[in-house]
Amino acid sequence: MGGLAQLAQAAGHRVSGCDANVYPPMSDQLTAAGMTLIEGFGADQLNVAPDLWIIGNVVTRGNPLMEAILDRHLPFVSGPQWLAEHVLRGRHVLAVAGTHGKTTTTSMLAWILQEAGLEPGFLVGGVPQDFGRSAQAGRGPHFVIEADEYDTAFFDKRSKFIHYLPDTAILNNLEFDHADIFADLAAIETQFHHLVRTLASKARIIAHGADEAVARVLVRGCWSELERFGGDGEWQIGAEPPYMVTRRGVPVGCLELELPGPHNRMNALAAIAAAQHVGIEPETALAALARFGGVKRRLELRGIAAGVSVIDDFAHHPTAIRESIGALRERRPGQRIVAILEPRSNTMKQGATRAQLPGSLAEADRVYCYSGGVGWNVAEAMLPLGERASVHADLENMVEAIVAAAVEGDQLLVMSNGGFGGIHARLLQRLGDSGRRAA
Repeated sequence: MGGLAQLAQAAGHRVSGCDANVYPPMSDQLTAAGMTLIEGFGADQLNVAPDLWIIGNVVTRGNPLMEAILDRHLPFVSGPQWLAEHVLRGRHVLAVAGTHGKTTTTSMLAWILQEAGLEPGFLVGGVPQDFGRSAQAGRGPHFVIEADEYDTAFFDKRSKFIHYLPDTAILNNLEFDHADIFADLAAIETQFHHLVRTLASKARIIAHGADEAVARVLVRGCWSELERFGGDGEWQIGAEPPYMVTRRGVPVGCLELELPGPHNRMNALAAIAAAQHVGIEPETALAALARFGGVKRRLELRGIAAGVSVIDDFAHHPTAIRESIGALRERRPGQRIVAILEPRSNTMKQGATRAQLPGSLAEADRVYCYSGGVGWNVAEAMLPLGERASVHADLENMVEAIVAAAVEGDQLLVMSNGGFGGIHARLLQRLGDSGRRAA
């Protein structure tokens, strides 16, 4: 919604917005853009008297502002519908869908198009470092969008991506997530099937060739062009440096990527394949990716204090947690990784993936898990990790425990899809105030 606000402002509208909690990096972007941000959903905000209310999917019935809008029959629309009708119409839409890697892959693809001189528009669910913002109107005919499977709004229970009608669609991977709205993986696959059903025959799907759930979606019907990456697909990348990329067995160049981890290399491969559909040669895409600076909150170094690194990551699903730890291990193989997790997503809060958590954290040297706001027994779930893991219900106590145990050279990998109580700054401050001991 923050990115959408930026697009609306770029189109000439005066924009304000409200949310229950407004925090960086999005709050910084919007404030810098001169937008008014309001904490909370008070009905008194009707005094703003906008021409149109654009409703995000966090808003539910019972929300005081929404109830006031309904009572007065004021005009409203969902974010995805407004975007489709006012921004995407008439443009070549490149959509990136999947459980994991959407933000990074969308950022990669937007950067490739930008570096190729196409001046694309984009909307990303994060902040690409190279752009410094999560949305751009763009002057070219292309628009790159992160295509989320979460539902559109309380009054439209279809997945957001149903509105976008992409001409190029990446199907990156599929796992069970969003336990608050989906009963199981099959229900998510059905939404992806609905997406595929909306694509034109001349559209192209770029599908993960080794993902069984994606394969099941395509077996249900595919009416568009299809290329696969990974598995036995047309696009491949080597497992070892220099990471040679091939298309249909023909080498096209080597991938040089600052972001570590095989998952990021697969994200890059998908972006290269999608860019080729709009006429960008793989060599050009590879050159752009060599200059790709990553995304905020994706293995982002927030600071170093007393020789200890504090790294921020958005991982909140067991698979993403495992991949982030593995990527950090690849980047700095000789250093300790201290995993610090806030199980904050709706899926985590419901405990739908708690059995997978110990396995996803197994490669960390030490684990700290915050149990505040979680309704299941986190300590019990962490038992397979033994003494390597500890669980804390009080955030300040957890910060003290982490700082007390940290040694010079440690990498503190903080994983949450929220603000985590400002723990990054707390850790850096406390580390700076305390004496360190060498590893």
